[in-house]
Amino acid sequence: MSLVPRPLSLTVNGQSVGPMDVPEGMPMIDFLHEYLNLTGSRLGCGIGECRACTVIVDGPEGSREMRTCITGAHYFQGRKVRTIEGIADPAGADTAPPSAPGASGTSGTSGQPRKVIAISPVQQKYLEHFSFQCGYCTPGFVIAATVLVERLAKAPIRAADVEQVVGEALQPHLCRCTGYVRYYAAVKDLVLNTPGLTLKG
Repeated sequence: MSLVPRPLSLTVNGQSVGPMDVPEGMPMIDFLHEYLNLTGSRLGCGIGECRACTVIVDGPEGSREMRTCITGAHYFQGRKVRTIEGIADPAGADTAPPSAPGASGTSGTSGQPRKVIAISPVQQKYLEHFSFQCGYCTPGFVIAATVLVERLAKAPIRAADVEQVVGEALQPHLCRCTGYVRYYAAVKDLVLNTPGLTLKG
């Protein structure tokens, strides 16, 4: 990695970032962790194999996964990126009183309301199916399933093809805990039971 800085501007989770001077060749995951304090994307293998580090890049042709441990930050110049922190549904956000159980955000000791974030349908299904154990790989699996669901919303598939398509979407992601079955089952459940993702008849 060169120590020579270059300006970088992009959109992350709907917010404009930059221009910021970032060393040439810095991996995107280091930029997210060290410059933006977005630490949800995990550094696992460091060689692009486990995919715990993936983010979503949004473009005219739809969303796609990108591995941030092997992709330089400047590749994302001018692009729109979503990290795991941006997957929860902001439209479902609500405000809870400081004493509300499970509320997150501002501490109740200040007397200020705390924001409760509605998790995404993918995240909800993973919880319902107890899909993860240590959770280190989970951000990557959430990213993969989110990209798949967004793709199917534009191009539904036959119900008979769901198992194969889900397998193809999740297969590149590695997990050392769960044996994958519950990740796959959660996404199949979501796809089969969300209107518009599969073809009728």
